[in-house]
Amino acid sequence: MKTAQEKLKRRAERVRRRLKKNANGQPRLSVYRSSKNISAQIIDDSKGVTLVSASTLEKDLKKSKGTDVAAATVIGKLIGERAKKAGVKQVVFDRGGYLYHGRVKALAEAAREAGLKF
Repeated sequence: MKTAQEKLKRRAERVRRRLKKNANGQPRLSVYRSSKNISAQIIDDSKGVTLVSASTLEKDLKKSKGTDVAAATVIGKLIGERAKKAGVKQVVFDRGGYLYHGRVKALAEAAREAGLKF
């Protein structure tokens, strides 16, 4: 029987394999969700460079609770604003092995409202 971590890793690999086929050189908005925090990065895979990142572990946001949908919404807005400043308008959404539900969905919707297209 596979452990939960092995299942998560397998789902993440499956999602990334599909993204590579459909990315067409676009940067990737990658989401990491732990039990206590959430973070997002915009990664240019062709250069292997992180363009923009945001996390609930940052000093400004560390005081607020990082485990709820409200914190994920703040991170989504922040990543969208930082992406605009960096000149990134269109990305592909990499949810990793996480379901598109709850905090992951809130982050994605907030990033769309902030101006990112995916």
